Amino acid sequence: MEGETNGTFLPSCGGSEPPYAQELLGSLDLAGRFLFAILTLMTLIANLVFIEEVIYIYRKIPSSKRSILIWINAAAPVIATTSCIGMWIPRSTMFTDFTASVFFAIVIHKFLMMMIKECGGQKLFLKRFENGHFKISTGPCCCCCLCLPGVRITRRSLFWLKLGTFQFALFRPVFMFLSTVLWTNGNYSVSNLSPKGAAIWISCFIAILTIIALWPVGIMFQQVRVLLNCKKIIPKFALYQFILILNHLQTAIINILAMQRIIPCVPPLSSPARGAYITHQILIMEMFLITLISRVVYRRRYDELDPPECITEEAGVKKQTPVLNVTVSEDGLRGL
Repeated sequence: MEGETNGTFLPSCGGSEPPYAQELLGSLDLAGRFLFAILTLMTLIANLVFIEEVIYIYRKIPSSKRSILIWINAAAPVIATTSCIGMWIPRSTMFTDFTASVFFAIVIHKFLMMMIKECGGQKLFLKRFENGHFKISTGPCCCCCLCLPGVRITRRSLFWLKLGTFQFALFRPVFMFLSTVLWTNGNYSVSNLSPKGAAIWISCFIAILTIIALWPVGIMFQQVRVLLNCKKIIPKFALYQFILILNHLQTAIINILAMQRIIPCVPPLSSPARGAYITHQILIMEMFLITLISRVVYRRRYDELDPPECITEEAGVKKQTPVLNVTVSEDGLRGL
């Protein structure tokens, strides 16, 4: 900081390359080492809680739902683990962030499939909502377009919803591979957002794919939130939204502040490296809390929904009101 005030630039502040792990660890004071130990312990506890949750899922949950629930519950521990690795080894930030993003892209698709599974599967879902319509005026694409007509719930429309999330799970690793290849050739840098750089174009494509993937999840949630209220779908959706916002939006905001030098450099960390360093530490704490909350929400065993035939029969019985036919003859009246 003294170098900046005197008009000179410290080497660590001038470049955007993060330091090596031994340089970072050697610059830590006692408070910094204590913080590293606490955050590493949080990551370890989050992974142990997840392993215990996996054991519970294999013992108590039907096999048709096991893999989906494991993927969804693994989102927070995986992000915490990649953030912990990025905190200890600053030069691995690009790879750890890519890994967390790719994993969560798969989780988005799995969350959509979980909502369908909780309705009894695709066939029962179509039977429950055979005369219904999807409300497509939801975020993040069309939340302001309230005049949009509903789309009839059919096998084809359900296929398009699943395709919307699947494309993100498919193309996100492709863009990760492309970014890594360009990075090895010196054509990709997160801090280089000029039109001539590859990072700005890849980020724009990923942003478009992300919006397309989030839209089907929002549409499906609006359709099933009343039906699946008994299975606590609203807290589950809230946890999914928290992970999405914290892992993407929060990270993007901190990175922008770091690239604009609003977050100052602290040797041996440059401003971009310090922004990533702060992001990793915050994410570890946030994902630790989400892991504990997810254990409470997903560990409960909820009753299965009644088949559509039973619901129809109960509705028919309720509509039939008992009628009492009383016949009185004239002789009976005279006798009275």
